[in-house]
Amino acid sequence: MTETLAESLRKGLVGDPFAVLGARPHLVGGKPCVLFRAFLPGAERARALLPEGPLELAPVMVPTVAAGEVSLLKKGAAPPPQETASGLFEGIRFGDHDYKPYRLEVEFPQGARSRFYDAYSFQPVLGEMDLFLWNEGNHYRIYDKLGARPMESEGVHGALFAVWAPSARKVALVGDRNFWDGRRLQMRPRGSSGVWEIFAPHFVPGDLYKFEITTQEGRVLIKADPMGYLMEKRPKTASVVYDLGRYGWGDRTWLDARERANFLKAPMSVYEIHLGSWRRRSDGAWKNYREIADELVPYLLEMGFNWLELMPLAEHPFDASWGYQVTGYYAVTSRFGEPDDFRYLVDKCHQAGVGVIMDWVPAHFPRDSFALEFFDGTHLYEHADPRQGAQADWGTLVFNYGRNEVKNFLVANALFWVDQYHIDALRVDAVASMLYLDYSRKEGEWVPNRYGGRENLEALELFKTLNTKLYELFPGAMTIAEESTAFPAITRPVHLGGLGFMFKWNMGWMHDMLDFMSKDPIYRRYNMERLTFALLYAFHENFILPLSHDEVVYGKKSLWDKMPGDYWRKCANLRLLLGYMFAEPGKKLLFMGGEFGQMFEWDHNSQLAWHLLDNPFHAKLRQFTKDLNRLYLSEPALHELDYDWRGFEWVDFRDADSSVASFIRRGSDPREAVFFAFNFTPIVRRDYRLGAPFPGYWRELLNSDSEIYGGANVGLGGGVRADPIPAHGQNQSVSLTLPPLGFIALKPS
Repeated sequence: MTETLAESLRKGLVGDPFAVLGARPHLVGGKPCVLFRAFLPGAERARALLPEGPLELAPVMVPTVAAGEVSLLKKGAAPPPQETASGLFEGIRFGDHDYKPYRLEVEFPQGARSRFYDAYSFQPVLGEMDLFLWNEGNHYRIYDKLGARPMESEGVHGALFAVWAPSARKVALVGDRNFWDGRRLQMRPRGSSGVWEIFAPHFVPGDLYKFEITTQEGRVLIKADPMGYLMEKRPKTASVVYDLGRYGWGDRTWLDARERANFLKAPMSVYEIHLGSWRRRSDGAWKNYREIADELVPYLLEMGFNWLELMPLAEHPFDASWGYQVTGYYAVTSRFGEPDDFRYLVDKCHQAGVGVIMDWVPAHFPRDSFALEFFDGTHLYEHADPRQGAQADWGTLVFNYGRNEVKNFLVANALFWVDQYHIDALRVDAVASMLYLDYSRKEGEWVPNRYGGRENLEALELFKTLNTKLYELFPGAMTIAEESTAFPAITRPVHLGGLGFMFKWNMGWMHDMLDFMSKDPIYRRYNMERLTFALLYAFHENFILPLSHDEVVYGKKSLWDKMPGDYWRKCANLRLLLGYMFAEPGKKLLFMGGEFGQMFEWDHNSQLAWHLLDNPFHAKLRQFTKDLNRLYLSEPALHELDYDWRGFEWVDFRDADSSVASFIRRGSDPREAVFFAFNFTPIVRRDYRLGAPFPGYWRELLNSDSEIYGGANVGLGGGVRADPIPAHGQNQSVSLTLPPLGFIALKPS
């Protein structure tokens, strides 16, 4: 029996190693005693260090090859090697004792000696309710339970390791502390929950680890921790024990204000950045989170951006994925430092009054063998059917949103970033690919839902659950959908039949606007509908108007290079584009480099072309962006009624021949109004009359053709008085001089 047990331990065939290892009551000759058993591969001697004195443990002698396998050796082959010990040690101490966790003293060849607590002398840590809620799909703080958690158990410091692998035959913790030997820390299965756990004494923050998973077929998989807080810097892939309980936050004032805020009525100017290519060190190396924070936050304040959006920072192995192919959903990337370093960046933003958005990617995950794919030898996180579980466009896998634990994994992950990193908003990537079962699939390549439709009902429920729990647990936090179709009610509350997102990117506006602005001005008269179409649906959702990273890569050209004409015209057109975005209803988003006219496409391998600011055109363009932001933040008419038709009124959009568009933005107070007139041609429009809603003097707030922005100072010279001449449905009007490829913003005095 002992030989069989040793063989089973070596091969990982013992379902629950805690049932045979450690200390347990026993009877010898009818007398009560405690049997101590330890599996210590490679050890020569072992003793249990007990309160009443050490207990010598005797080695159990067995052959390396089991008796049943000897017949498999070829005839005439050398006999199988013998072990001096099987690695299994046993000892008995008479008496009825209840031993607490105890230490082992072990001697290895060449006199090496070690003392450590026996991991098999500890009781289970996870509670039954934790396991029940996880299997039910409703444990929204599961990140406090699974993964690696530094803690104290029964008076001993170490770390609790727990992982979900319901189809595994065996799961072992491997790492530096146990020589990456899967025989030494075999984990305890927790009933039918599919969760395996072990409290490993002596593990401390900074230790490397993975899970060694033996499948039912006997295949051995080495997997990173799906809920680990930190991973090694790529290309290495081990998980790292980390303690998230040490950072001292200083953003209480911001968080309290966030709970009371109404972001629908507030100004929201978002600066989107890729952390690895905004600025770099002089040698081209990445800056760390703290270095970036100390430069980025002052820059945001100088430029007038009051929100920061970070492209994905969950761990990912491939730089060129920009973070959108995630392998560590609970691990902030180690490229730029540790979790507390990233917290410093968020904290510094909040203390400066800057909100933080982070891109989140629940739509798919990569096929890296060390991560989620085929995690326990089965399609655990992904659909088994490739018509549901494979995303051909990106060569990735799709989550099985209908599985309770997978849904819980994702919902809890979103809450984790808000809870542990104080992220204010999650911009959810590729929502359209989740909403539709036939997304980018041909006939026969997808499976209809239970009603025969194309909507992914499980993904819809995921979004509803996420948004409901997020607003319930973290008032003021929010989600933003990157969604490119006309799927209805994306930003309607869940209790009113919607999906519950706070905002949605207006991808249609972005594509129409860039298409219009990229045309030579002589052709714009034929395409004015591109400019005006978005106002037909502007109030159907809570839109953000994005000029994002996706539009300045892969041959699409930079914003600057999209603009037609020579240097002067490119600069003027870009001012027009930015001005029109800031004037229209909807929150604003600009990708880094757009503020000063980055000339070439974005390259994630290098920093922005900051040297362009030595050129007056680019320096003045940045000054324009700065002043545009300040105008937007200071004028209630530009943000209070973004999602109310009363906040926008066309003056005239019918003058296609002149390529002129004009409108009024209004605030909650009817007297709060800003008048915009845009001239999309290089021709000066003199004595151009437009109806005005109020009589009196209209003060010029901004002229994009000002010399300080690189223009020629064509405009009104400070303002204009309305004449009692009816026009465009108004009782009075203003006679304007519209600058070439420019706009003016006016406000009644």
